[in-house]
Amino acid sequence: MGLYERYLAFRIRRHGGDPPDHIALVITERDLLERGAYETLTDFFDWTVEYASQVTVYVSVLDAAAVPALQRELERIDAPRPVAVRGPDDKARADAPIRIGIGLGGKHEFTSAVQTLAERVDAGELDPAEIDDENVEDHLVFPSEPDLVIKTGAERLSDFMIWQSVYSELYFTDVNWRDFRKRDFLRAVREYCNRSRRFGR
Repeated sequence: MGLYERYLAFRIRRHGGDPPDHIALVITERDLLERGAYETLTDFFDWTVEYASQVTVYVSVLDAAAVPALQRELERIDAPRPVAVRGPDDKARADAPIRIGIGLGGKHEFTSAVQTLAERVDAGELDPAEIDDENVEDHLVFPSEPDLVIKTGAERLSDFMIWQSVYSELYFTDVNWRDFRKRDFLRAVREYCNRSRRFGR
């Protein structure tokens, strides 16, 4: 780790606030086509587990035909903790410490959860009056709310975790994924520590 990275890590340690416990990253399929992209992702996992207990990565996909190849590569990725990879048609919860979604949009995820709840109501298993936030969250593929969402390359979010990230702190960097380094990650964590979270209030 270079001198500047050591300085940033020191500033984070000295800060009075807690670092993010759940960090999410938004990248695109094109980012993963760049040389060294998977190595950067492996490094990102190593950086995040120094601070967070949960990591979620969302890969925005324009070409659905690319999903199977991306899923195979990401299921083989070297990571410091267990990984759960979910594609656009998956409904099983991702409960591993590191979770990766490929083309699984937030609207689709939320719609699927609502459909499952409707089926349970229709089967007499659930009273509509009893449905609350927790019921919805229990049927999401990615159930946890990230504290910090990092988006590389542009100041706009993809259709990602629209339910879970409503109170997340968003960090946009114009650094493209191919150039993303530990110092960029540490800047995001430091920025998070400097913010006063309001949780919608």
